[in-house]
Amino acid sequence: MYRGLVALSLILTLLFAGTAAATEHIDRLVIKKSERKMLALKNGKVVREMDIALGLMPKGHKVREGDFRTPEGEYRLGRRNSNSSFFLSIEVTYPNTLDKLNAERLGVSPGGLIMIHGQPNQPKKSRSYYENFDWTDGCIAVSNNDMIELWRTTDASTRVSILP
Repeated sequence: MYRGLVALSLILTLLFAGTAAATEHIDRLVIKKSERKMLALKNGKVVREMDIALGLMPKGHKVREGDFRTPEGEYRLGRRNSNSSFFLSIEVTYPNTLDKLNAERLGVSPGGLIMIHGQPNQPKKSRSYYENFDWTDGCIAVSNNDMIELWRTTDASTRVSILP
């Protein structure tokens, strides 16, 4: 119990510490799947670049639930989960209207719950694995430090472009 309270206290301190860089609002995230990079932009200028991990089947657009692909297209950030199985998570608004229409045409569920999140709270593999391989079910994973920054500098108005 004590360890949990200490961890929660540390997270809250990090989330609410007031630094100039941390309070700068990011208005767009550009995810370049082929480069395994996420760019954070403010007013069209890149202010931060982050390494990412993707779904187990990273090539191609997500078509259906369970295909382990990370979607491609235009989205926004959605709800936030501070009680995730991963170190914080922010939902990407997949599926959009086009994704739903495509899935309907194919007679499949488009899936959902695509998140940007930190590392697993209870890792099953080595740290090196999570840093060097695509390992999510279709989400975009970043380091815990990067996740804190995203949590503090984005909101539901933040656009997300996911490129091949």
